[in-house]
Amino acid sequence: MKNQNTFILFFLFLILHLATTKAGFGVGGSVGVGVGVGGGVVWGVGGGNSNQNPKSYESPTSKMDSAYTVLQAWKSAITDDPLKILDSWNGSNVCSYKGIFCANPENGITSTSASTSVVLAGIDLNHANLQGTLVQELSLLTDMSLLHLNSNRFSGTVPETFKDLVSLQELDLSNNQLSGSFPLVTLYMPSLIYLDIRFNSFSGSLPQELFNKNLDAIFLNNNEFEGEIPTNLGNSPASVINLANNRLSGNIPASFGFMGSKIKEILFLNNQLTGCIPEGVGLFTEMEVLDVSFNLLMGHLPDTLSCLQNIEVLNLAHNQLSGELSDIICSLRSLANLTVAYNFFSGFSQQCSKLFFRNVGFDFSLNCIPGRNMQRPQPECSMIPGGSLSCLRIPTPKPLVCGSMSVSTSENARFSSQSHSHFSKSQSPP
Repeated sequence: MKNQNTFILFFLFLILHLATTKAGFGVGGSVGVGVGVGGGVVWGVGGGNSNQNPKSYESPTSKMDSAYTVLQAWKSAITDDPLKILDSWNGSNVCSYKGIFCANPENGITSTSASTSVVLAGIDLNHANLQGTLVQELSLLTDMSLLHLNSNRFSGTVPETFKDLVSLQELDLSNNQLSGSFPLVTLYMPSLIYLDIRFNSFSGSLPQELFNKNLDAIFLNNNEFEGEIPTNLGNSPASVINLANNRLSGNIPASFGFMGSKIKEILFLNNQLTGCIPEGVGLFTEMEVLDVSFNLLMGHLPDTLSCLQNIEVLNLAHNQLSGELSDIICSLRSLANLTVAYNFFSGFSQQCSKLFFRNVGFDFSLNCIPGRNMQRPQPECSMIPGGSLSCLRIPTPKPLVCGSMSVSTSENARFSSQSHSHFSKSQSPP
């Protein structure tokens, strides 16, 4: 029944996508996603501009002939198929192949038979356990809007020819064995709004252009990326960004504090980030999940965290943060889980004590809070890490007016470091 429901959702999306593409709608929508392995369906609309595609005037018949050639070339590059999925990849009717979805672009109706009115609209081989490589011929499937390949054993790199996939909206390559530097070709896919390359072996630095691209979901977690997070992080219009479990270092960019209201989930956990939590965090967002655990962050928490009135999960554990947990943190109305374990906090307010009666998960173990159980031994609390660290803290009106701070205040934050001087608030989503 679960697989049946998955296919029904897939068909419904194809119908919606093709119908709205014909109507000329723009890219939009958002995603509902989690942290685990696997892809999600982006309920957006849009697609590539047919005028950008030099092959757009091919007849549907020649397109299906081309699709047959492409899939046979890819089949020959797959060296192991334990589930025998490719046994169905025989004959010229590619619409009958397992994992291949065709549709009529005129009316959005999906089809299992090739004809002059259908095109190859999507490939979904999630959890197929295929071993092989991604062949450059796949870039000829210019009508394809979905390419889902999570939980396979594809290795090698992402072909540069993939830039020709002008209609592709969702690319899910998660949980494979791909390697090399960040696949820059994904930045040249004009319709892409969902990028998932987590659980691979990509390495090197993150390109600055990534956060200027109109992506709604960015999953880069569980790779081997290193270096600093680009300073234009705050430019991204994404609703979810996952950078967890890499080797990223340096400070969290100040621009993060001025991201637009679209951001709902952002995860930095298990990297090597240092410095302070940026002062502007929460001012302009409706964030629901913020996880900065297992890093090397220091200093006191900014008062602007009180702006996160929609936050449900706030995880600050396993850092070197200090000071006191104040009412402004523990009074967050939507809070379901607050984790500050393994830090150097020296106390918390009466409002924090009330979290236990609100059925909020509250873990404050292994800090330096007097009179509380399961705290650090006193010698560890005599030298607070980062005691000389100076975190920028902007004087703000009392009570803090979230989301409507003056332009001069935000500019002070933007230009607090030369490394952030190019950040432009006008590029943040509304």
